[in-house]
Amino acid sequence: MIRISRRAALAMPALLVPLSAQAQWAPARPLRFVVPFAAGGATDIVARVLSEPMGERLGQTVAVDNRTGAGGNVGVENVVRSAPDGHTILMGTTGTLTINPHLYPNMGFNPLTDLSPIGLAFATDHVLIVNPGVAAQTAQEFLALVRAQPGRLSYGSGGNGTSTHTVAELFKLVAQVEIQHVPYRGSAPALNDTVAGNVQVMLDQVASALPQIQAGRVRALAVTGARRHPALPNVPTVAEIGLVAAEATSWGAVMAPAGTPPAAIQRISAVLREALAVQTVKDRLTQVGAEARTSTPEELANYLRAETEKWGRVVRDARITVN
Repeated sequence: MIRISRRAALAMPALLVPLSAQAQWAPARPLRFVVPFAAGGATDIVARVLSEPMGERLGQTVAVDNRTGAGGNVGVENVVRSAPDGHTILMGTTGTLTINPHLYPNMGFNPLTDLSPIGLAFATDHVLIVNPGVAAQTAQEFLALVRAQPGRLSYGSGGNGTSTHTVAELFKLVAQVEIQHVPYRGSAPALNDTVAGNVQVMLDQVASALPQIQAGRVRALAVTGARRHPALPNVPTVAEIGLVAAEATSWGAVMAPAGTPPAAIQRISAVLREALAVQTVKDRLTQVGAEARTSTPEELANYLRAETEKWGRVVRDARITVN
C-alpha cells in the first residue's frame, strides 16, 4: 500500500481531492453577496433573484450587500480584501472583471489573479436604440445616415468605460462610423436623454431599454447577441446587418476572494448552477431582459481570459480613457 504523508496530502492540487470530500463544505454563517453597483440595476436584481434559492441550498442566508463607486472597483476590492473562507462572494460583471483592468492602471488588484471564479450567472444583450426623431426605420438606414453625416449624431452611455460605452465603441469600430460620445453618471439618465432627444442614440442593455422600446419612446434597430432576443423577435442581430464582429454580451459572474478553499468554490458553484436551473428563476431573469448562463469554475476562468483580451483591444483601438 502506498502511504502519503499528511503534509504531502495537504499539498495535493484541489482537483485531486475527491468530489465527495469537497462537497462536505458548508457555510458556518450567512454569506455576503457583494454587488458593486447601486440597488435596482440588472446586476443587483439578478443577485437578489439568486440569493434565496442559493441560501436554501446552502442552509444559510445569502445577503446582498451593495458597495458602489469607481466604476464598480470599490465593491470588487472589498471582496478581494475579504477573508477567503467562502462567506463572501461577488457578482462581477463584464466591466468590473475584464474592462476596468485596462482603464484603471492603478487599481491595486487584478481580477484574474486576486479573485477565484465560481461560475457564470447571467447574460444580457445590448440593443441599438434611437430617438423616434432619427430618420431611420432600420439598421441599414441608420448606418447610411451616420455615414453620410459623420459626427452629427451623439450617443449616451452610463459613463466612460461602462459597457454602454465600450459596446458602442466596438459597434463604431466595426461599422466604421463616427457618433459622438456623451457620458452620463449612469445608464438611466443616458436612457432618459435618449428618450428626450438630447442624445439620439444608445447601445443600452436590453434589460433596461425594453420598457422604453415597448412604450414606443425609442426605436430598436439591432441587438448585439448571437441570436435574436426573445423579447425583441423582430429586431435583427448585428450579424444579420453585416456587423458580426460587433457581437457583444454583458454578463455577470460569481467570484470569491483568491485563496478560498476549493471545497467551498465547488459547493457554491454547484449551488449556483442548481439555482439557475429553477424555472421560476429563469422566468424572473427573462422578465428583466436577462438570460441564465452557467459554467464550471474552470470554464469561467478561460472565459475571463478571453474577454479580458477582447475588451483590451477595444479599449486600445477606441482610445477609451476614464477621467
